[in-house]
Amino acid sequence: MDRIAAVQVSAFGDVERNRKKAVRYLEAAAERGAELVCFPELFGTPWFLAEAAPDAGGLAEGSDGPLLTLLAEHGARLGVAVVCPFAERLAGGAVANSAAVIDRTGVLQGVYRKVHLPEIDGWREQTAFHPGDAGFPVFQLGGVRVGVQLGWDLFFPEGFRALAVAGAQVVLVPSAAAYASQERWLAMAVSHAVANGMYVVRVNRVGSEAGLDFYGHTFAVRPDGELSAPPIELGEGLLLVDCDPAEVAAARRTWPFLENRRPGQYGSLVTPVATAADRPL
Repeated sequence: MDRIAAVQVSAFGDVERNRKKAVRYLEAAAERGAELVCFPELFGTPWFLAEAAPDAGGLAEGSDGPLLTLLAEHGARLGVAVVCPFAERLAGGAVANSAAVIDRTGVLQGVYRKVHLPEIDGWREQTAFHPGDAGFPVFQLGGVRVGVQLGWDLFFPEGFRALAVAGAQVVLVPSAAAYASQERWLAMAVSHAVANGMYVVRVNRVGSEAGLDFYGHTFAVRPDGELSAPPIELGEGLLLVDCDPAEVAAARRTWPFLENRRPGQYGSLVTPVATAADRPL
């Protein structure tokens, strides 16, 4: 059984203060027996995506940048793995909305780049980021196999199913959601957990920035669709989640949805369809 700490935090405009606070939460999580610590979406920077044409370049860093370097160093010191969302500078100057996965020795295991990008008021991501195009990697962290989905990804079942088929037992969902949409997020997480027999841990931002009220409500759903503990509400804090691979195996035996799939019938799922903008009036 592995213990995951979901860290619900707000962000300062000062990125150095955000980094220092992240280290304090790493230490608090380690003291409580966490083996893996996950932070919210873009937690290290102020929320810059409310602008009509946000420029992420000034806040982006590479995988050897100061935020990842700091958390890798302290994670190794404390013996905890870290999932660190960040604005990632790519080759050629593009930026991705990403999450780095760092193991307990401080080694970067890989990076997930957000596949589904919204372009709505408050979340102008299509103009700020390059979408991920490397699929849905699964990482072995301690005794569990972990996948990551970021924010808007939660509303697309394809990523969760791809991760389940690849062997993921836990999917972490760092997010930055506002507008009191917590019931919708919970309903989606429950559906993914049940349909795929997995833990789904949503780690949300909190605090008021750029005219948005990030409401927290960090939660964890077990493979049977039940909450593992009451969600964190509006304040900062840690949610501790004990993830047992035996519960994943039991759920998948009892409800063998993955076994009963018929991939040969799903060809239309990968056929491009017209968007609303393409359809005639």
